[in-house]
Parts: sequence; C-alpha cells; structure tokens
Amino acid sequence: MKRTKQFAKIFLALVFLTSCRPSINNEDPINNSEGNTNENYNSDKEKMEIRFSCGDDGIAKYLDDGWIILKEDSQEKICTWKSVPATKDCDMEKDKGCKLTKPDKIGEEKIYLLER
Repeated sequence: MKRTKQFAKIFLALVFLTSCRPSINNEDPINNSEGNTNENYNSDKEKMEIRFSCGDDGIAKYLDDGWIILKEDSQEKICTWKSVPATKDCDMEKDKGCKLTKPDKIGEEKIYLLER
C-alpha cells in the first residue's frame, strides 16, 4: 500500500513537471507580399482628455494650439457645498453633530477628448 501511494505521488510530480515546459513557436512570420499596408494609423498623434468644471472653459487655448476635439461629453457636478442645521434648535457652532452638508450650487463638468 505504501508503494502505491509513493508511486502515485511520484507520478503526479512528473506530470506537473512535464506539463510546465515552455512552448516554442517555430512558425515563420507571415510577410505581407501584396503590399496592402493601407492603414489609417499614425503613431505621431497625441491624445489628451481634459475636464472643465463649474463654468470654467479654457478649451480655446487648446484649439489655438492645434488640438482637435474628437469627443465632447458633459455631466452634472456639484460646485459648492453648504452647511445647514439638522433641526430648528440646533446650534452648529456648539454641536457639530447636528450640522448637515448639502449641495449649494450644481454646475456642469465638460470632458473633452482631444487629438493633435
């Protein structure tokens, strides 16, 4: 019985060791002999994402530098917050636990994807 267990352990170890050898790909690379290299890929192009929030808009500076807008998106964003008392008899100066923070001004965040 001991020999069977030892044989099983050795067999499993050999299976694991032989299954982990590196595979070498000996295939020849395929050359494009037809000359169809008509790709629309330019590695010199730069892409950048910028965000402007709550009325700030400095996109004109980037457009003057030669950037082109690929995609423009906007979403709602909270610009400022205000503190209000939780109850009528709450003193926010003495009792900090009764102070609630609420959105004060809600603006728009613009997200631009630019390319040059």
